[in-house]
Amino acid sequence: MKNNDDYENSNLYKIRHTCEHVFNQAVEELYLGKVMRAMGPPIENGWYNDSRWDIEISEQDFPKIEKRMQKIIKANLPLIRKDISADEAKKMFGHNPFKMEFIDEYVKEGKDLTVYYTGDPEAEAGSYKRKVAGDAAADLPGDAVFVDLCKGPHASSTSEIKAYKLLSIAGAYWRGDEKNEMLKRVYGTAFESKEELDEYINMIEEAKKRDHRKLAKDLDLIVFSELVGAGLPMYTPRGSILRNAVYNFSRELNAKIGYHEVNTPNFNRAELFKISGHYDKYKDDMFKVISNYSEEEMYYKPMNCPQHTQLYASQMRSYKDLPYRVADFSNLARDERPGELHGILRSRVFTQDDGHAFVRPDQIADEFKNVQSAINEALDVYGLNYYIRLSLRDPEEKEKYLGSDEVWEKAEAKLKELVKDLDVEYFEAPGEAAIYGPKMDFIAKDSLGREWQISTIQIDMNMPHRFGLKFIDQDGSEQEPVMIHRAIVGSERFIGIIIEHFAGAFPVWMSPDQVTVLPVSEKHAEYADSINKQLEEAGIRILRAEVNETLGNKIRKAQAMKVPYMLVVGDKEKDKKTVNVRLRSGEELGEMPLEVLIERVKGKIESKSLDL
Repeated sequence: MKNNDDYENSNLYKIRHTCEHVFNQAVEELYLGKVMRAMGPPIENGWYNDSRWDIEISEQDFPKIEKRMQKIIKANLPLIRKDISADEAKKMFGHNPFKMEFIDEYVKEGKDLTVYYTGDPEAEAGSYKRKVAGDAAADLPGDAVFVDLCKGPHASSTSEIKAYKLLSIAGAYWRGDEKNEMLKRVYGTAFESKEELDEYINMIEEAKKRDHRKLAKDLDLIVFSELVGAGLPMYTPRGSILRNAVYNFSRELNAKIGYHEVNTPNFNRAELFKISGHYDKYKDDMFKVISNYSEEEMYYKPMNCPQHTQLYASQMRSYKDLPYRVADFSNLARDERPGELHGILRSRVFTQDDGHAFVRPDQIADEFKNVQSAINEALDVYGLNYYIRLSLRDPEEKEKYLGSDEVWEKAEAKLKELVKDLDVEYFEAPGEAAIYGPKMDFIAKDSLGREWQISTIQIDMNMPHRFGLKFIDQDGSEQEPVMIHRAIVGSERFIGIIIEHFAGAFPVWMSPDQVTVLPVSEKHAEYADSINKQLEEAGIRILRAEVNETLGNKIRKAQAMKVPYMLVVGDKEKDKKTVNVRLRSGEELGEMPLEVLIERVKGKIESKSLDL
C-alpha cells in the first residue's frame, strides 16, 4: 500500500486484523492454557502474531489451526468494540504480563483502553462460553468467544474473512529487544478473494526460488562465514563483477550530473557525530572503535554526510562555487540487531552510491531535477518503475528530529513544492523523514510486484547550520548553504533486490559471465579456445566449459549459471568459421559469424539493454 493511512482505513486491513484475532481464538481453544498471546498487528501483506507457546509448534500444525479458524469464521460472530477502565483491563488480563505492560503504558500516557469481543458480550451464555486459561476472574461474558486488548479497526463479522492462510513461523524477541523473552511469531495473511490469495501464494513461492541468499550461493556471488561474523558479506570474483557493474554505472551517472568522487576514512572522532547530531540520536546503532594507543572516543561511520561537511568547510566558498557536489563509495557500518539481519538486504557493513550537494537556496529546485534525471536513467536501465514517497517529520514526535520547527516547516514546504513540479505520482508519509530533514524516497516495484525503497533525495537545512558552514554571497555577506543528501540506487541492499528482481538472470552488461563456448566434443576444443580468445580480446567475459563432458551437461551447467549466450561449436561451425547461438532462455538464434555475435553482445553491453 502506497499510503499507510489509506491501508489502515481499508476493508482489507480490517479483515486481516480480524483474521489475526480468529487465529488467536483458534489456538487458545486448541491449546487451552498452553499459549499466551502477546501482540499481533496487521502488516503490509498480512499479519503476524507473537505469543509464548508452552508446547512445540510447527508449520505441520497449520492445517489443524486453519480448520479451527474456519469454524469460527463460519459462526458469523460479530466483532464488538468496548471502552474499558484500567481496573477492568487489569481484571481481564491480569494473568498476561504482555498485556499488562501495554495497559500500564496506556494509563501512563493517558490513552483510552478498548477491547474487541468476538461474539456479543451481552448475549446469553452459549456454546462458546469458557474461561481464559489461568485466570478465573477473566470469564468471558455471555456468548463472547474471545476478547483482546485492541484499538481496532475490525471487520463487522468473522464471516467477512473469505480467503486466508497461515504462512510461516519464526522467533521474535518481545517488542524487538533481544534482552527480552524470545516468543514465537506466526505469519499469516488474508485477502478479499481466493483469487487474490492464490496470486499472493504463487508470488511467495516464486520469491523463495529467487531468494538472493540462495541465488548468491548457487551463482557463486556472495559468501557469509561464521568465522567472519554475522551480517558481514564477502563478494567472490563473480559477485565483485556484478557489484562493480552496479557501482560503476552509478559512477557514470555521477559524472554526468557533476558529482566528483571523494574518499573518506571509515571511522572518525565522536566529536564529529556530536556536532552532526548522530551521537545523540544514532549512537546505539554505531560500532565503537577502540585504539590501543588513544582513549579518544571514535566510531565507525554509518553515513558519509558529517565527513562531507568537513570537505566543504576546508576552504571558504563563494556563491560562484556552488553547487559543490561530492560522491562517496566508502564502506559504512551499522550495528544491526542479530534478528534483523537478512543477507545483503540487511547487513552490518555495506557501501552505497552516496552523494551530497551544497547549494544556494535558489539552486535547490535545479539540483533536485538534476539528481532525479540520474535516478530516472538508473531505474529505467534496471527495468524498475517508481513513485515517490514524500517522507515528512512526525508532528507527534518532533523530539526525534534535529532542528527547529521553523527550519522543518520551511524545508517541508520547499519539498512539497518541488515534488509537484516533477510530474511523478507521490504521496505524503509523516514520520518517515530522516532525522535532519524531509526527503523524497523513490519506491520501485520489482518483477514480483513487491515494493522497495531504492533512491532518495533529502533536503537538509540543519547540518550546515550545526557545522557553521558558510558561503560568500553576491553582496559580500556570509550565508548558509543548503545540504542535499542523495543516493541513486542506494546500498548493497539494491544488489540483493536486483538479484531477486532478475532471478539471477542479469542483463548481459552486468552478468558475471556473458558468453560461454560449448565444444561438441574434445576434437572441437582448439576451435573453441580460438573463439574464447577473440571474445576476451573484444572485452567480453567468458565462462570456460569443461571439454570432456557431454554437450547436454555443458548446456545444463551454463543454464544453471544463467550465462546469457551459449555458443555451440561442432564440425559444421569449425569448417564454416561460425558459431551456433543459443540464449539462456532456450531460444536458438542459429548459426552466425562470430563477428556478428560479438557486435550484438557489445551493442547490448553498451546500451545496457534488458534484452539479449
